[in-house]
Amino acid sequence: MRSKGLAFAAVVLCFGSIGGASAQQAGSGVPARLQVTIDAQTTSPPISKYLYGQFIEHIRSTMYNSLWAEMLDDRKFYFPITAAKPGPPTKPGGVPFGGKLRQWHPVGGDDVVVMDKSQPFVGEQSPRISLDEMTPHGVEQGELALVKDKKYAGRIYLRGTPGSKVKVSLIWGAGPADRQTITIPALTGTYKKFPFTFTAKADTMDGVFEITGTGAGTFHVGTVSLMPADNVEGFRRDTTSLLRQIKMGFWRYGGNYTSGLIWYHIVGDIDRRPPDFDHAWGAMQTNDLGLDEFMELCKLINVDPYVSVNAGFGDSHSAAEEVEYMNGAATTYMGAKRAKNGHPQPYHVKFWNIGNEPWGTWQLGRTDEKYYMMKHNEFARAMREVDPSITLIASGLMLQNDNVPPGERARYVGNLAPLYGTESDWDAGFIKDCWGNFDIVAEHWYARGGHHWDIQKAKNLSADQPNDDAYVKWDQTLLEASRYPADTVRLKAEEWEGYQKRFPQLVENHIPLAIDEYAYFNFGGGGSPFAGENLKQALAYGMILNEMARYTDFLTMGAQTTGVSLIDFNKTASTLNGLGLVYKLYGDHFVGAIPVALSGNSPQPAPKFPVGSLDQPEKSSGSPTYPLDMYAALSADRRYLIVSVVNATESEQKVDLSVNGLHLAGPSTLWQLTGDKPEAVNHVGQAAQLAIKESSIGNAPATISIAPISVNIYQFPVSQTGH
Repeated sequence: MRSKGLAFAAVVLCFGSIGGASAQQAGSGVPARLQVTIDAQTTSPPISKYLYGQFIEHIRSTMYNSLWAEMLDDRKFYFPITAAKPGPPTKPGGVPFGGKLRQWHPVGGDDVVVMDKSQPFVGEQSPRISLDEMTPHGVEQGELALVKDKKYAGRIYLRGTPGSKVKVSLIWGAGPADRQTITIPALTGTYKKFPFTFTAKADTMDGVFEITGTGAGTFHVGTVSLMPADNVEGFRRDTTSLLRQIKMGFWRYGGNYTSGLIWYHIVGDIDRRPPDFDHAWGAMQTNDLGLDEFMELCKLINVDPYVSVNAGFGDSHSAAEEVEYMNGAATTYMGAKRAKNGHPQPYHVKFWNIGNEPWGTWQLGRTDEKYYMMKHNEFARAMREVDPSITLIASGLMLQNDNVPPGERARYVGNLAPLYGTESDWDAGFIKDCWGNFDIVAEHWYARGGHHWDIQKAKNLSADQPNDDAYVKWDQTLLEASRYPADTVRLKAEEWEGYQKRFPQLVENHIPLAIDEYAYFNFGGGGSPFAGENLKQALAYGMILNEMARYTDFLTMGAQTTGVSLIDFNKTASTLNGLGLVYKLYGDHFVGAIPVALSGNSPQPAPKFPVGSLDQPEKSSGSPTYPLDMYAALSADRRYLIVSVVNATESEQKVDLSVNGLHLAGPSTLWQLTGDKPEAVNHVGQAAQLAIKESSIGNAPATISIAPISVNIYQFPVSQTGH
């Protein structure tokens, strides 16, 4: 699947000896000296910026708190207001990515607040507060993070009995002077918006926002908002500035949340959008961060948007109207609504995904394969009728997955042929029944270190047991744990090549694969269940990115779960973590680069477990440079040879390089990501333990020495004289 190109002279530059076979290290099976050859005349299609994309979903801190600057939870009063503590989460196991919602509590006693369902401002209810002439009554929310001398801005919608006196306060301490209070102008029986600003006079993680009133009668709170005044179009300035430093290509807006989303509720006046209950994650969604806001986010962090439509509980008409809202001219029905909402110019969103994991039993609105193919076709036709230029991405599922019953899956390990074309084979369904109604096929994977899929155990599982129950503990070395997720990439590539052989029209029509959701989780040191952030995680992701780049002839898009896992953050500050540094390192140097062939004298070890298991490809991932993982490419302008090297061992490794088809000359540069130990991590408020260090290594050295536990990018200038 590789192509020839670049008619360079066949010049060989050696970094050390490349003679005969090397002596083997005693008992290790690894050569005493790694010898690597790069062939610059054998190239592959360039590395797309879309290979470094990210996935995002509305799950608590993946969007809110981390990106969206709103400081108040439940600002539209979806939940009742009581003095009681919150109960257990509605979804078993809780909602990942970020803790409980802060509650509103009554000020002046439980009986002063009633959730009034008559003429609510937004949603189904608004709090009505009974007033007293002398004692302030109202509501408050605590646990706010405030920074000394920082300004905060907000707005509140109120109506009430004429003569009532309402105040809003920001409180940073227990003393009477530890607050700023603003008196709201006179209220009427009609809701009115009142803006306000505060300046905190102390640092605290336990600030309080309070709304109280005195007088006769009642007042209603419609909705309220509080943000740092330095927010950028509603987004945190610090986190979006960090993310903009990384060349990510695109962000995908989707996930399980999408299958129950009413997209009409996430556009228009942000204060009038009704809150919804998200049954996918057992959580309330304020719907503040909607389509227009997502487009602003993409602009802020300099990525292209990718939108998934609701093909769960949703319908093709709604999906087509969503496309028209985003891409239609202001003269179209939905385009006019977008213009009315303050966005007259079409967004021209190119990438559209129909559904999200529709094959999953956990998915809202799931249907069987044959019915979903009908649904996909209906969606595709309706969406393309609105905008024929869009790129449609099918929600695929290859055979190396956990959707096939474990007993059946175990029987076909090493021989998947009988499974092709069955109801378990979603990708074959798309190719046979939806041809012409998709441009790209998507695949998702999640890998977890410390275990492997056991065939014998799988054979003994009952029909209603999940494939997850067939995993058994595996005490992995650092190198094995780092290699594990790259093997999953290799597994997906092998299977896609199988589809290409079975369905040659995929190659003839250049239908690519998009791994638009993936992560290696429960391995790093972060708070997210999907992606850690320490150096161990960085090593694994260096190997993932190397492996993905080996298949640029068909693997054109990737989206890591989730975009905010690239940063470590709290309520007031943020920093790039190990994962973010890896993506920055690769994005800075490999976007647009032209892969070249790389060979070596140390093949990766043979598979440790039976080939064809859920986590075991036919051939181990990586380059023939064991224990290192190496990858090489020419820069887009062909002025540099770029070589990445991941050393997931705790020993220094030395490499002798030979380059065919190029002459290298001039000062070379190394960018290196490493730390004192594999658990090294970057946390907000602590000294950074990880950083990308740039160093000059002069003219190409005779031998390169690879530091332990490191991810390295070498840049060697290419002589333009040809000698």
